[in-house]
Amino acid sequence: MAEAAPRGLIVGAPASGTGKTTVTLGLLVALKARGLRVGAVKAGPDYIDPAFHQAATGRPSVNLDNWAMGPDLLDSLARRAGEGTDLLVCEALMGLFDGVAGVGATGTGATSELAARTGWPVILVVNAKGQSQSAAALVKGFATYREDVRIGGVILNNIASPRHLALAGGAIEALGIPVLGSLPRTPDVILPERHLGLIQAEETADLQERLAALGRFIAQHVDLDRVAALAAPSRAPEGRFAPALPPLGQRIAIARDAAFTFVYPHLLEGWRAAGAEVTHFSPLADEAPPDDADAVYLPGGYPELHAGRLAAAGRFREGMHRFAALGRPVYGECGGYMVLGESLEDAAGTTHPMLGLLGVRTSFAKRKLHLGYRRAVLLGDTPLGRAGTALRGHEFHYASILDRGADEPLVTATAADGSDLGPLGGRRGGVLASFFHVIAAAPDREGP
Repeated sequence: MAEAAPRGLIVGAPASGTGKTTVTLGLLVALKARGLRVGAVKAGPDYIDPAFHQAATGRPSVNLDNWAMGPDLLDSLARRAGEGTDLLVCEALMGLFDGVAGVGATGTGATSELAARTGWPVILVVNAKGQSQSAAALVKGFATYREDVRIGGVILNNIASPRHLALAGGAIEALGIPVLGSLPRTPDVILPERHLGLIQAEETADLQERLAALGRFIAQHVDLDRVAALAAPSRAPEGRFAPALPPLGQRIAIARDAAFTFVYPHLLEGWRAAGAEVTHFSPLADEAPPDDADAVYLPGGYPELHAGRLAAAGRFREGMHRFAALGRPVYGECGGYMVLGESLEDAAGTTHPMLGLLGVRTSFAKRKLHLGYRRAVLLGDTPLGRAGTALRGHEFHYASILDRGADEPLVTATAADGSDLGPLGGRRGGVLASFFHVIAAAPDREGP
């Protein structure tokens, strides 16, 4: 018997910085406290929010990315995320209708396309600071912009007084759209931030206490019964789940600690479904990859914050060189690319020697934002696929390349708008890496 379609809703907003994460986490905690089995998903390629979702719900949170994921993967992940839940809360990306210029595997990456595909209603979080009835004009625009996207209710943020709420909320209610809650400005419940967004969940001091405070805050100011009743079953197809990327090996050793944290859960789920084993080791604890591993994955994270410890990790260095000398695959992404290189310059301008398995030299002192979706085509046969295989993913970092070294490039890439980014990454023997985070292999014979 087929699993019932998950009931879900989307927490969206007109723009970034309006309080989506505060509302999402608070709802997850508050609804769970009422005895509901609550799951969470994140629209788009974000790494940090899902870890907070998991801390709030006790369940893994996956990404649903319609630019990088084909329909089968997208729909099957939504179904799997909803298994064993009473409702799913999806945290939107940026503004509700914000996507990229070019259509990808399923869409432009906009959360509104996910809302249209699933039929999940949107709770729109509106920052009412500095306006009153004008908030209703904004809400009306969002409610009518796409006929297949339903604004199920509004939560007003930064409400200054009962009069402010009466003016803004009354005008919105007159549109026939319910105001589900209103939030006063409360700095005490704000989560700390860092250069790539929030501080990571595992680094947030007193995280459970902060989440509990968020839950109490939302329960006090939002009608949770109306929120829960708003959730609707997904109308998207079930989808056929398959690995988004071939396993790197039969037994994959993944670096995991405060320097290496950014791993897409759906990749690991797919590798395990294909029969691969996944183990972990900690470079910061000076651990080498296990001898019985046949592939190593150094994912992204914040190695620039731990460059001195990584440079001094002798057992890690020796183990990685021994592993690479055997010709076994070593794959790095973003922070992993930096650690596989010759050196890393930290924000203070201190240069630290890295593994030297690739020739790239990187700097975090010379900051420049690199951000956007990427379609990358492999230039040689690798564990990621054969030469000519197209991959879809995302790049988000501030580090700069000082010297690429003499390594062969790993891929040639284009941005979401089709503009040519040229060759990226490096490849030396079985060692391959780039700043590009792979989300999924692209279908055969797809468009750019």
